[in-house]
Amino acid sequence: MRLWDGFSITPRQGESLATIKIHSRRTLAQLVLKGDVAFGDEFAAGNIEIDGDLVALLVELYGSRAQQRSFLARVVELLFRNRPRSNTLQGSRDHIHHHYDIGNAFYKLWLDHEMQYTCAYFPEPDMSLEAAQQAKMDHICRKLRLEPGDRVVEAGCGWGSLARHMALHYGAKVTAWNISHEQARYATERAKAEGYDDRVRYVEDDYRNISGEYDVFVSVGMLEHVGEQNYSALGSVVDTCLAADGRALIHTIGRNQPKLMNAWIEKRIFPGAYPPTLREMMGILEPNNFSVLDVENLRLHYARTLEHWLLRYDDASDEVVEMFDPAFARAWRLYLCGSIAAFLYGSLQLFQVLFARGRDNTVPWSRQHQYLS
Repeated sequence: MRLWDGFSITPRQGESLATIKIHSRRTLAQLVLKGDVAFGDEFAAGNIEIDGDLVALLVELYGSRAQQRSFLARVVELLFRNRPRSNTLQGSRDHIHHHYDIGNAFYKLWLDHEMQYTCAYFPEPDMSLEAAQQAKMDHICRKLRLEPGDRVVEAGCGWGSLARHMALHYGAKVTAWNISHEQARYATERAKAEGYDDRVRYVEDDYRNISGEYDVFVSVGMLEHVGEQNYSALGSVVDTCLAADGRALIHTIGRNQPKLMNAWIEKRIFPGAYPPTLREMMGILEPNNFSVLDVENLRLHYARTLEHWLLRYDDASDEVVEMFDPAFARAWRLYLCGSIAAFLYGSLQLFQVLFARGRDNTVPWSRQHQYLS
């Protein structure tokens, strides 16, 4: 660590991973008073700089914080840290607008060509991002035993890639719900332009308003935005719309132990976000007598996905600054690096939970179908 006046602290042993440069007394005071929120804000403003490997530094900080947190520090966090903002019908729209409606052109700079903003699947570690994102969609479709003619409802569809893939490659008829105006518009326009809008319908509305009966329910990367207080409502939606022999899958960022989202990320990047534990996810399944068929953790796959995104983001850094400003560009780089570190350290997980009705005797006897192409 190096302060504005030249004072520095160096490792007692070994080489340093990076140097944290704090440029003013005010910045140091903000760190003491506001912790993670101040670190993110001051880094974005350029008042904190990191010389060295930012991801490796953040992994180390996650570890040292977990080992050294005192009882008093935990009490202070419980007393003074705000809960995530509520995901009411209007609140959810506001939160999604804050993150996803900042411009499709921005996301096109660093996502794959199908615009997938969720964890890819790397059965071969050296796969390209495009190949791994295609593999993710096939992995999900195999888990759901998708067949031609299946009626699928997707809750939270992003830019429409999974719905498109299910329709074009598996013969499903898909209704996909999303409250991001920019994403829904992009997906709808692409479906019309490419001629599959008779098989995929994108609905700009909240998952709580889903109606009809379907053979498959799927949600990829939405549960993080739902909030635990709404799990029972989501469970009721799945119960109401799923056919007697229906299959369902939820893919979500999660945790091993209950913990709020990083305060800066919740405040500046992902308002209303909360990654659940598996136990908390059971609040969706248990009241409706759903049976868990399979749980898979793709934590390291998400770290690899983010590494690909970061490389592309860095390559497009000048364009990001031109679209927004240097503070925005630094903030999003910190968000991507911090997310890589969280998955590498294990403070974040990526769960895929496959489930069906408890009385369904048509469920497969093995998992072999998941890995046959």
